[in-house]
Amino acid sequence: MRSFDYSKFVEKTWDTDILNLVAKIHEYKGRQDLFIRQKPAELDRLIEIAKIQSAEASNKIEGIVTTSARMKQLFEERTTPRNRDEDEIMGYRDVLNTIHESSEYIPVRPSYILQLHRDLLKRAGFSYGGHFKNVQNYINETKPDGTVVTRFTPVAPYDTANAVENLCKAYEQAAANEKTDSLILIPTFICDFLCIHPFNDGNGRMSRLLTLLLLYKNGYSVGKYISVEKQIEKTKDHYYDALEKADAGWHEETNDPTPFIRYMLQVILACYMEFEERVGLLTERGKSGAAYDIVKKYTEEKIGKFTSADVVAHCPSIGRSSALAALKRLTEEGLIIREGSGRSTFYVRADSK
Repeated sequence: MRSFDYSKFVEKTWDTDILNLVAKIHEYKGRQDLFIRQKPAELDRLIEIAKIQSAEASNKIEGIVTTSARMKQLFEERTTPRNRDEDEIMGYRDVLNTIHESSEYIPVRPSYILQLHRDLLKRAGFSYGGHFKNVQNYINETKPDGTVVTRFTPVAPYDTANAVENLCKAYEQAAANEKTDSLILIPTFICDFLCIHPFNDGNGRMSRLLTLLLLYKNGYSVGKYISVEKQIEKTKDHYYDALEKADAGWHEETNDPTPFIRYMLQVILACYMEFEERVGLLTERGKSGAAYDIVKKYTEEKIGKFTSADVVAHCPSIGRSSALAALKRLTEEGLIIREGSGRSTFYVRADSK
């Protein structure tokens, strides 16, 4: 069975772009920490938006979906799940809330991972929730002609418990030594977790929840305010490509996790950059106090199509009605153009025509 030795990273020479990504994330983290200390109350709306987007995006990657309207109602507890997809989405929300509220009290141990998996699938009533897999699973790829090929064969069921135990110990030892940056260790742990594929179902969602957990435990809280899962869902083709490159030769211990590390660092940095963009709109509010000015600033910097939902999400310091009123005024003034109708409505900048 494969061993997990993260001590090898201490002597590894990393590519310049990897080191630059790590340095930039450290820089952004410092600025975020300062803003959070100064204006924590103004971030509450960002947290609620990120929760909804995280549950929606992470499940969407796995083909588990519902409408945006239903998502909002479910999260506001104004309705109850009406099918298995919505049960699974709410299970994700439950675990997400647990991680948000108690990350410092959730150690990286198999027993805790099993409990999080149990809660993920509890609402859907799956009997295998909270248990390691009992059948061999495969990571398959569907070719353009419809044929299905096995791209990767994960660890066998009888080796899974030991593999997860060894993985957790390797991570904890490397983290305790503090010789390798946690931003390197976290993607490596997730890559190995996905190669083990320890569950009958829910491996992808668990990997994203564990990503957040490890980020929070290491002081990188951007996922509370900006959805890491949404950024992954937006770039899922790159996500799968990076995993495919990183798991080549995994069983023989000749694989190189660098492609997946690079991808995850890019995702984390993108989230920090988006946080600063939204914080800029929060700060702008303090200067002008006008919803119109906030929405106008957003539209002036937006390239391509955007919807009213995009405006509400990216202008968290103002209410939905104020955002819609500002959109209406900007449309009437000819600064933006409204296209489509009903749920297909979108806007573009007038100077793009």
